[in-house]
Amino acid sequence: MQITKDTVVTLDYRVTDSDGVLVDDGKHPLTYLHGGYGGIFDRIEVELQGKAVGDKLDVKLQPEEAFGDYDESLIAIEPRDLFPENIEVGMQFERGSEDEDDEDMLFTITDITDDKVIVDGNHPLAGQSLIFSCTVTDVRKASAEELSHGHVHGPGGHHH
Repeated sequence: MQITKDTVVTLDYRVTDSDGVLVDDGKHPLTYLHGGYGGIFDRIEVELQGKAVGDKLDVKLQPEEAFGDYDESLIAIEPRDLFPENIEVGMQFERGSEDEDDEDMLFTITDITDDKVIVDGNHPLAGQSLIFSCTVTDVRKASAEELSHGHVHGPGGHHH
């Protein structure tokens, strides 16, 4: 069976940066609903269209095709007293938006001083080119329930 709209695709994959440094070892296969449901980067979905089990693919994603360009405006310096005592560099937290329609953003603490905390709202892989290498291991028709929900369900169905 070929990968077409409304099929469920399973991939063995790995992701490296442009220098060949491993970013994601793909320890667990990636399964997504093909056809514009947002389960995988658009460019990879386009490249996988028409492929079948056993096909291999290497896709170089530019930053704008992956996690976006690095945005300096997403760095903020906050007063230290807004944070709990036990924070560490690398910790992440969600911050809600004042606009109800916007999603919460994930921020990473990048530096801590006596009176300030620097936080970064960029994805850790923002601004990086990535190489997505995969092998198609399964393709099947999506169930009516998966199509109505817009995502893959595991064995035995899915409960919301």
